[in-house]
Amino acid sequence: MFAFVASEAREFSGLLRHVDGLTTLNWGIDFARDGLLNGRAIVLAANGPGPKLAGPAADAVKEHYELEGLASIGFCGALNPSFHPCDIVVAGSIVGEQPDVAHALSMPRSQSWERQTAALLSLDHVATTPQEKSDLRSRYSSDAIEMEAAALAKRAREWQIPFYAIKIVTDTASESFPLDFNRLRTLEGRFSIPKIIAAALVRPTVVPALMKLNRRCNQASQILGDFLADASF
Repeated sequence: MFAFVASEAREFSGLLRHVDGLTTLNWGIDFARDGLLNGRAIVLAANGPGPKLAGPAADAVKEHYELEGLASIGFCGALNPSFHPCDIVVAGSIVGEQPDVAHALSMPRSQSWERQTAALLSLDHVATTPQEKSDLRSRYSSDAIEMEAAALAKRAREWQIPFYAIKIVTDTASESFPLDFNRLRTLEGRFSIPKIIAAALVRPTVVPALMKLNRRCNQASQILGDFLADASF
């Protein structure tokens, strides 16, 4: 069984179009499905952003299946100014605050798609402004930022299986988020829809930017799903 782990279920929406025999799995995490992708058995799991939530998603998969590979997939923010919206980003390395995040990364094979090979920064934090992104790029010598790959890479190493980190850019190095999403998380670490709505009601001028971000995320999920369906792991 090959596993794809994301932060949110919406990051799978593009890939789900390519999965046959989709079955819902009641594993006590936010989202779990299995099925066939190009005839290969796969499982999809999501449990929220950050290492404390991503780790249990992978653990739930491992509890039920013998894994032959693991991929961290989903959205990322660009730190490299040359990266564009909806660029596919494949990690050549993973860096972070914890020194023990290194793992021998595998690379998906695809003849049809362009992708950026990147140093991927994995932190339990959303980079919200161009200045912060520039500072993180300088500090960590990284190209893009996301929140789950380090925790999943550690498990793949422990389980001695191939590991992939494949992301897609939803915000560029020069863009700011309309809200500080770090302040809009639950105690468990999930992004809180009620908190986001409340923040938008207080600052209604951010609504167009939130709608733009939502449209880009929807587009990014479709492109990422098509890439994953075309790639070989």
